[in-house]
Amino acid sequence: MKTTLFLIPLFAAVLLVAAGPAAEAGKIDDLYRLDRLPAFKNPSRIGAFSSYDRTGGNDDGFSGTYSFLRKEDDGLVLADLKGPGVIYRVWTPTPTDDVMEFYFDGEDEPRISVKFREIFLGEHPAFPSPLVGFGAGGYYSYVPLPFEESCIVRVRAPKLQFYQINYALYDSGADIETFSAQPTAEYLKHRETACALWADAGADISRFAAPPKAEIHTARTEHSIPPNGSAVLFSSERGGRIVGLRISPSRELSAKARDLILKISFDGDAPAVECPLGDFFGYGWGKPAMTSLLVGTDQESNYCYLPMPYRNSVRVELLSERNQTVGIQAEVQHCDVPRSHDEGQLYAIWRRENPTTVGKPYTLLETEGRGHMVGVILQCQGFESGKTLYFEGDDQTTIDGALVIHGTGSEDFFNGGWYDVPDRWEKRISFPLSGCLGYDKHLGRTGAYRFFLADCYPYQEKILQTIEHGGENNSIPTDYSSVTFLYSDERPTMPALAPAAPEERAVVDMDEVMFPAWWQIPVSAWSFNNASLTRKREMIGGAEVRYLALQASGGDFFGHHFYAPTVDIPVTGRYAIYIESVTGPDQAIVQLFRNENPVAPPVDLYSKELAVSNRLLLGHLNLVEGKNNLMIKLVDKNPESSSLGFNLVHLFCVRAE
Repeated sequence: MKTTLFLIPLFAAVLLVAAGPAAEAGKIDDLYRLDRLPAFKNPSRIGAFSSYDRTGGNDDGFSGTYSFLRKEDDGLVLADLKGPGVIYRVWTPTPTDDVMEFYFDGEDEPRISVKFREIFLGEHPAFPSPLVGFGAGGYYSYVPLPFEESCIVRVRAPKLQFYQINYALYDSGADIETFSAQPTAEYLKHRETACALWADAGADISRFAAPPKAEIHTARTEHSIPPNGSAVLFSSERGGRIVGLRISPSRELSAKARDLILKISFDGDAPAVECPLGDFFGYGWGKPAMTSLLVGTDQESNYCYLPMPYRNSVRVELLSERNQTVGIQAEVQHCDVPRSHDEGQLYAIWRRENPTTVGKPYTLLETEGRGHMVGVILQCQGFESGKTLYFEGDDQTTIDGALVIHGTGSEDFFNGGWYDVPDRWEKRISFPLSGCLGYDKHLGRTGAYRFFLADCYPYQEKILQTIEHGGENNSIPTDYSSVTFLYSDERPTMPALAPAAPEERAVVDMDEVMFPAWWQIPVSAWSFNNASLTRKREMIGGAEVRYLALQASGGDFFGHHFYAPTVDIPVTGRYAIYIESVTGPDQAIVQLFRNENPVAPPVDLYSKELAVSNRLLLGHLNLVEGKNNLMIKLVDKNPESSSLGFNLVHLFCVRAE
């Protein structure tokens, strides 16, 4: 076979670690044996093949320039691995109907041959849902693909766009059996168990977090925490492990102030978890936002099923910085199986950079020692309404001094894709191991989470996990806050594990919110007849202008023609309502109404030539946090105007003093 080598080598990072005992890896039961999550991992290498831009730019798959390891006459090689090893994750936001092939152990014929898209749909017998899935713009597979000697992944296509393939390689003595196209009954039984677990996010899955045959005990308590007080939710003076933690009701715990602190201490040491409670459970900007398999909120109950082993003692405490009483219920499930010598202790590290540093990526985790990263929750708040370009940034993982993983974009790291595109990364959505906490372009906000099981990131000496803010050079200052979950042999060496002072923790709401009418502002209603609503773009004054055009004639059923947009407001208050409009010879006189009464004098949008107006004040309204419907009516037209038109470019809601 004639082969054309791609001159810029595809990223396949290498991590060398000390040799250990023969490893058992690539087992399908890794996807449900949560009890094994604290155990130290022992690969000889981890890494990823991905389509990231080798020049440092933002062409991470758009052109396909970097989307292969090498070209061959009949397609593209995406991965070429020498084993033993396991492919743990395959992701893309751009699947195709081209055939993808997996060649194991030097075979001449592929053991798996499937259309790229069909890997993720749950219809192929080797790739069942929910171990594979799609949503939020991305497609992912967590079906382990182990190999004893080698694995080559090839796609029979002239071009591919975005992709990532995560893998781990092991020492020659590792107990790894090559993936079989004809699985045994035992394999199918394990896979069925994994599928059932992954479909049960939000339910009580403590039995999977507990070692087999361990007896689970449940401690239930209720607390009325006084102002600026605290409550001990659970404590024990004997070795064991927490296998389930639930705190409710979530409506009582929601707060933008991040003024409830969850503290968990093991073996008499300083807190391993000292984190704003909402952020620990995946809240987004003070409200429940996540229902993952391991951590999240199910209706009124916050939950965590990350195993927490300890040798001698444990203390779970909730601190309140509020000036009113907080009433909660807590449930802690635990068993009497102490932390063993080959297990790490759970840590949850909360941190924030407001703003992030230009020229330097945001640090999710940086520590020395031995352990493995198992989860990341990230909230992002831009400083400009209507802009989220900071999410172009790539994730990078450096382990024991080597760059081992380089991603292709922020939402890609979280198994998504194509932010700010309808029906893709544009709303809150949860999957078993990943999801979107929300996307609000007008507020400059988005956030996400990802948890790791078999694909966790182990390190022997140190780890640095970062994510960029901006497509190039970390050029967009942003407000980032995160919680990173890891198992560590010793206390992490980050400068501070405790959260910042109260005034430095609170969510910051924008005083001015801009809604681009031509793109994503929802429309509650508009004229019922004799009118059309159109998205337009044209050159005006030497610049391209995009706007939403309402063109009307005659009258509507209920009087004046109207346009009623829905605006999502971050905080209750009084707001000035402005518009930026394309004025022209066919434009109307518009007026803001509330409850069928005008709020302020009308505004005439007529001009002899097309022009883009400055901000025009329509009036002031009291708006509530969340969605509000406005009513703008076309009440008349200038005598010189030829028609009833309303060309809206932007709508602004500015908090009044």
